[in-house]
Amino acid sequence: MPHPTLSPATDADLEVMRAQLGRPMRGVVGVTARCVCGNPTVVATEPRLPDGTPFPTFYYLTHPGATAAMSALEAGQVMREFSDLLDEDAEVASAYRAAHEAYLSDREVYGDVTEIEGISAGGMPTRVKCLHALAGHALAAGPGVNPIGDLALARGDWSPLRCTCAEPRETQ
Repeated sequence: MPHPTLSPATDADLEVMRAQLGRPMRGVVGVTARCVCGNPTVVATEPRLPDGTPFPTFYYLTHPGATAAMSALEAGQVMREFSDLLDEDAEVASAYRAAHEAYLSDREVYGDVTEIEGISAGGMPTRVKCLHALAGHALAAGPGVNPIGDLALARGDWSPLRCTCAEPRETQ
């Protein structure tokens, strides 16, 4: 499976992400998904941050509308429903394990960090722990790669096809 396309993060991207998160980004590899207006939605992060900290969350959701939608789903106990789905549907569970392997393969390109070896994000491959990470992976990799990320995006009240940014900018 090919790795998702990264676009280099420009100074403008880094400033937008700083505003989105309320802090500067660390260890940015590139932007893997963008809002229709061009603002970053998902950033890829080095598996070892510049200060030496291991960082397993390669795909990091930055878009405020997307993060709010995932937070609302988590508050509504959807993660339990999705975890039950993994237990009940062998096809979904198999696809989720494959998503875990794809995530590890994508991150491995940017460094091998023994402290996080075999650890992806969001609870993969056996449980659902963080919809933000799973939605970030689904947005970066595209539909059909992460079934739980896809379900979370479909269930949330945010869409990557509609700009909700406070300050849209031209698509690059």
